[in-house]
Formats: sequence, C-alpha cells, structure tokens
Amino acid sequence: MSTKDLAPLPRVLVEDKVKEALQEDLGRAGDLTTQTVVPSNVNSRVVLRARENGVVAGLDIARTAFRLIDPSLQIAVVAKDGTSVGPGQDIAAIEGAARSILMAERVALNFLGHLSGIASCVNRIVKSIDGSKAHVCCTRKTTPGLRAFEKYAVRAGGGMNHRFGLDDAILIKDNHIAMAGNLEKALRSARSAAGHLVKVEIEVDSLEQLETVIDIGADAVLLDNMDPDTLGRAVEMVSGRMITEASGGITEESAPAIAASGVDLISVGWVTHSAPCLDIGLDFDQTVL
Repeated sequence: MSTKDLAPLPRVLVEDKVKEALQEDLGRAGDLTTQTVVPSNVNSRVVLRARENGVVAGLDIARTAFRLIDPSLQIAVVAKDGTSVGPGQDIAAIEGAARSILMAERVALNFLGHLSGIASCVNRIVKSIDGSKAHVCCTRKTTPGLRAFEKYAVRAGGGMNHRFGLDDAILIKDNHIAMAGNLEKALRSARSAAGHLVKVEIEVDSLEQLETVIDIGADAVLLDNMDPDTLGRAVEMVSGRMITEASGGITEESAPAIAASGVDLISVGWVTHSAPCLDIGLDFDQTVL
C-alpha cells in the first residue's frame, strides 16, 4: 500500500487512548512546574523537529494531545505521516498558550516518537527489498492497548498489516499443532470449521510438513526460520497455490536474500515490539506576548 493512500485512524479510536495518557501524566494536580513558572498570559510558538533520519507517524495522535488540553491551539503540519525527514527538519508548528503547549508536550512526543520509530524501521526493510514482489508485514507482537496505533505506524512506513486479533483468521502455529496431535489433524479440523470468508494459514518449519499442507490445502503457509535456499524450494513446491510468508528473526540485512527467494510476505515482529523511538524534539521558536 502506498503511503499516499494512508487514511488517518478514526477519531473514536484515538481520543480515549490520548485522554488516558494525559490523565496519567497530569495526575491529581496538573502540571505543577508549568503552573508555577509560566505566566498564564504568555503565548508561544514551538516546532516539532526531527533530530535524525526517519519516517513520520502519529501526527494526528500528537495533535489530539494538544487539542484535548486546549482546542484553541493552532497546529500547522509541515511533514505529514509517511513523510521521510532528516535532522533539523520541521514536522509541525504549534502556536498558542504556553501553558497548554507544555502540558501536552510529553504525551504528544511519546506517541509521535514511538510511532515514527516503528514507521522508520519498517521503511528501512521495505527499501532493502525494493524491486522484489515481497511485502513487509507486522505481527500481533504489539504493546497492549496500542495495537491500532502501532499497526497504523507500520502502514505509514510502507508495510502491511497481519492479523489485528485472534478473530481475524485462523493461523495454526506450532503449539496448536502439538496440542491438536499433529499437523494433518490440526489443518483438516480448521478447514472443516472455517467459514467461507475465514482464511486458514498454517506454520511449517520443514519441507516435509509443507508437502502435507499442499496435499490438504490452505490459503497461506508460514515458512518459519528457513534459510533463503530452503525458502526458494518451498516457493517452487507451492507454485502459486497459496500465499507464502517468511518469518523468524528477519532484519534489514537479511531481508533482501529472503525476498529474492520469491516469498509473498516477510513478517517481522520486532518492528512493533522493539523499534527504538525516533528522536523528535519540541523546540521553542518565539514568544508572542
């Protein structure tokens, strides 16, 4: 999916999470420092500015933090979500009551830095496999309560989303197979129970298991921890009969060889559970008395 087609998250999905974060930060008495140091009649202009290279994600969420504190704040977006930025590049400008800006600052930056970090990591992998047919997708390894935000950031980085929850599709993993008895039992049971709109994917870690899956049939197969040569053989065996997905510790460095095997998808969990924040600061621009 092109980031040009990136749709913002619905407001109803954003406001409650941002309110919760603001309430956590403001506590029982509000921002004591700002209230005692900054006069109530001071207006300021500040700029959200990148400190390093990356891709922006979460601007609307950051903007929501400022507007929940003070709807009168004026916010001008310079670099929208999905945009690549570099050190010193402005992302957005905020103007209005200084107290309001300072009260929302940390929550806004926490969301913006975290989500931009995810988008940046995804984008590096996407660029590393440019020219292949493979797409980068995420997993359910997300921060509890923030899955919609983090999966949005994956899309902002040029990636695709895997399941949002357990009720999206049937994905049979190794533990399901072990507890069901064997791969054949698990797959046949799933296929007999799945509705006509429910996709069935199953994980395999050997070409022998893949042969069984091909015989029974599935919508997709998860090729776990296979080297590029084995992945290439797996893709040949599948021969377009189902979607092929590679997974297992894939990095920016290893992704090109995996993509060259011909798989359709490369799933990466660390981009949501371990991506470092993109360094974004809020810089004082000028004071308007």
